[in-house]
Amino acid sequence: MTAGLLRERVAFDAETLAPDGYGGQARAWAEVHECAAAFKYQRGQEAVEAGGLTGTATFKVKVRACAATKALTASHRMRDVRRGVSYNLREVDAVTDPAFVWVVAENGVAI
Repeated sequence: MTAGLLRERVAFDAETLAPDGYGGQARAWAEVHECAAAFKYQRGQEAVEAGGLTGTATFKVKVRACAATKALTASHRMRDVRRGVSYNLREVDAVTDPAFVWVVAENGVAI
C-alpha cells in the first residue's frame, strides 16, 4: 500500500479532565493529532447484550509515522473525521514499519 492510498481522514484524541461547572471535574476528549489514513477491515462480530443485538467492527488503520502518531497508546481514541465515528484503539504498532504506524481500532463498543 503506498502513501497515495491514504484517502481517509482521522483524528486522535486524548482523555483529559475539564471543570464540570459544579466544582468537580469531568472527563473529556481533546484532539492531539489529525492526519490521513487508510482503513483495512479485519473482522466483525455480533452479540446479544441486554436483550438487544450489538455489533462491533475491527479495522487495521495505517497512518504516516511522525512524533504524534508514534506517541499513540491504547488509551487514545480515534475518530473518523468525515463520518463522525469513534473507535477504541486496541493496539498501536509504531515499530514494524519505519514509515507508517499501524493501529488496530474497534467501534461498536463503549469508549
